[in-house]
Amino acid sequence: MTLPDATVTGTVFLKPKRAQPFFGRHPWVFAGAIDRVEGAPADGAIVDLRSSAGNFVARGAFNSQSKIRVRLYSWEEAETLDRAFFSRQLDQAIALRHEVLHLHTGPDAAYRVVFSESDRLSGLVVDRFGDWLTVQFTSLALAQRRQMIAELLQEKLRVRGVYLRTERGIGQLEGIEQHDGPILGETPPDEVIFTEHFGLRFAVNLTEGQKTGYYLDQRDNRATVSRLAVGRRVLDAFCYSGGFGIYAAKGGAQEVLCVDASEAALQLAQRNAVLNGLSQLTFQHADVFHHLGDLAAAGRKFDLIILDPPKFARNRAAIPKALQGYRKLHQQALRLLERGGLLVSCCCTGLITAETLEDLIAQVAMDAKRDVQILERRGPAPDHPVAISCRESGYLKCLITRVG
Repeated sequence: MTLPDATVTGTVFLKPKRAQPFFGRHPWVFAGAIDRVEGAPADGAIVDLRSSAGNFVARGAFNSQSKIRVRLYSWEEAETLDRAFFSRQLDQAIALRHEVLHLHTGPDAAYRVVFSESDRLSGLVVDRFGDWLTVQFTSLALAQRRQMIAELLQEKLRVRGVYLRTERGIGQLEGIEQHDGPILGETPPDEVIFTEHFGLRFAVNLTEGQKTGYYLDQRDNRATVSRLAVGRRVLDAFCYSGGFGIYAAKGGAQEVLCVDASEAALQLAQRNAVLNGLSQLTFQHADVFHHLGDLAAAGRKFDLIILDPPKFARNRAAIPKALQGYRKLHQQALRLLERGGLLVSCCCTGLITAETLEDLIAQVAMDAKRDVQILERRGPAPDHPVAISCRESGYLKCLITRVG
């Protein structure tokens, strides 16, 4: 693939009264906001965005194949979107993780290096696991520049390899043709081990795990669960590689049941239990919805339940069905919780707001005639910041409640 240059090849004019969000630095320009395009920009090429009156708004990358017709990267007319620009943006992202959050300490640290819109690099996610980086492109323009971005990351972070992970369905949405594989350096081994809170060690397969290999966004929420788990019987639903369950066991849980539909994920969870010398965990390979019903029918009870399902809706049309799923999960959880038990409700479906999630839990609690107290409203770890100009970047909700 030929690297597009940084020359501005077209101008996108907005419809009247549609410029305000973009002056406010929202990075997504949808097709419906556009009046016309002057010039003939290729997909991935650099364009200027102007108001209906012709005033400069921002500079970004064009994609006729995407509903997000322009992704914006700079609001300075004198700024060129060249290698030096992307180098500066990466420097700012890395500085947050290193100089403010101090997440890079130790050779086996794991953290998010770049979080897309929140780091003014819309369509780029980079995670670090020790000596390895996994990257994900959801922007055609940045995917076209992936070799340059990988080179810059390697220069700045001195890793052994940069590995590409692709998101399901993104090819159709963005017109990106890409496949998982190494971009630069060595291919990661089948098992990479890193360390999180309390010295807990986790193994991850960076070439086959979900997303970029592991859910770093829940790091601090897992630590909170660890502190709540002392002496409790714990159910970790949708446990994936065992994150919440491992933390609960480390915190002193009496017993932990981990349930997931993926046998490969459960094998990794079992490996993580062994890595940390934890013996009070059991693992169940089952459909979570069905198994929770079976547990309730068998009269099982738990003192702490974690619900951390995958994303249920990728578009607005899927929201009603997603809400049905969350409702059923919470109905089952309340049947399984002892009086005074704790419920950790996680929702990574960005299209469902925190308010909607709380309303749903309130309705379920009312139907079950259970009192529910909100103890904490939490979000992702701070290496997944929320851009105030793009609230959509605040996708993860974590609600900790006590059920009477």
